[in-house]
Amino acid sequence: MDEDLYFVVKNNEEQYSVWMQGRSLSAGWVIVGEPASKQQCLERVERLWAGMAPRSARECLTPQAANEDDYAVR
Repeated sequence: MDEDLYFVVKNNEEQYSVWMQGRSLSAGWVIVGEPASKQQCLERVERLWAGMAPRSARECLTPQAANEDDYAVR
């Protein structure tokens, strides 16, 4: 059983990842929330990351395209 603790991290493009506690965080990433098990962090990412498109791509969409696009945040 994995007893290590992890963090959910997010970059400026609003993309998420899971990062092991105690490891240096890569530039451009910030911690989101408290440490938890890897599985709990993966579940948190699933809840938080509504759309896979980076923020910059979503911002380029017109309102009409955002409604029709599979990558639009709903």
